[in-house]
Amino acid sequence: MKAIFDGTVIRMGKEGRSLYEQSGYGRPDGEGLRLSPQEALYLIHRQKIEVPDYTFDRLFSEFASQPAFMRSFLVYRDLRERGYVVQTGPHDFRVFRRGEKPGKGESLYLVRVLSERDPIRFEKLIEEVIASRNMRKQYVLAVVDDEEELTYYEIKLQKLADACSALPSLGRHTAMLIGKSAMVRVTEGSDLEQAGYGKRLDPERLILSPVELLYLMEKGTITLTRGTETISPASFLEMACETDNELAGKSAVYTELRSHDYTPRTGYKFGHHFRVYCGKNVHSDLLVHAVEKEATLPMSVISRSVRMAHSVKKKMFFGAVHSSGIQFVEFARIKL
Repeated sequence: MKAIFDGTVIRMGKEGRSLYEQSGYGRPDGEGLRLSPQEALYLIHRQKIEVPDYTFDRLFSEFASQPAFMRSFLVYRDLRERGYVVQTGPHDFRVFRRGEKPGKGESLYLVRVLSERDPIRFEKLIEEVIASRNMRKQYVLAVVDDEEELTYYEIKLQKLADACSALPSLGRHTAMLIGKSAMVRVTEGSDLEQAGYGKRLDPERLILSPVELLYLMEKGTITLTRGTETISPASFLEMACETDNELAGKSAVYTELRSHDYTPRTGYKFGHHFRVYCGKNVHSDLLVHAVEKEATLPMSVISRSVRMAHSVKKKMFFGAVHSSGIQFVEFARIKL
């Protein structure tokens, strides 16, 4: 079958409609068919259509002047060869369930195509995931690396369920400021320790990290002193932020996790802010990293995070901090 390229659009006559009706290619255009550049190139490569005066190579060169066209075509080809019907929009691609096509089924995925160096803007990402969810679709990032290899990530906005068991209630304690941390005198079986706070210095003393200390001060559980002076939560936050400019964001995410009876501990060994336990589980369930909702991270950084979480059998959440609350964004590699 022949198609016509006028320098901007690729169209086919009546005979092209069978490509749409049988395999979901293109969009009806009067009695004919209009093809996207990705569709046309794929069909030429598969020897399904011909474009007079244009070889595959020449047409590819024409379209390659468009920003990001190469990776867009690679993702389109990969999805088609996996047996999916793919159409452009509303993000980059709309992907139908296997065996379904336009007019005879619903799309399952909305796919955004990125390179490994593209930035992830959390505010925009969250907006797109919400839009996809409102359309009852799964939001997927298709990431193309510098060797043209593809990796797919499903992105979900997660609401934390309450942990599987409640943590013990806490009594009131007085703590002494030690640097940017604090020391609490405790006995064996301390309520703080049972609830997952602090690290033992010795049998009589517990050291609380800045984020734990700030949370417990704001809850009224800990009174922080330095000599005869009592330090307020606001004063401690200002003091601690001098050496940790991420503390305010980490504290907001820590508070949200604790409000659902999760136990956050430092995630330093995994390269993240928190490893998070559910109830009395021996192993942590989540890795969580706090970011501002307006923050931007390179996709390569997120890829390393997801691989690390997967290698230790945990889920990877980013806690996007905003004045209206915390939005947890889960990144997970998937095989389509």
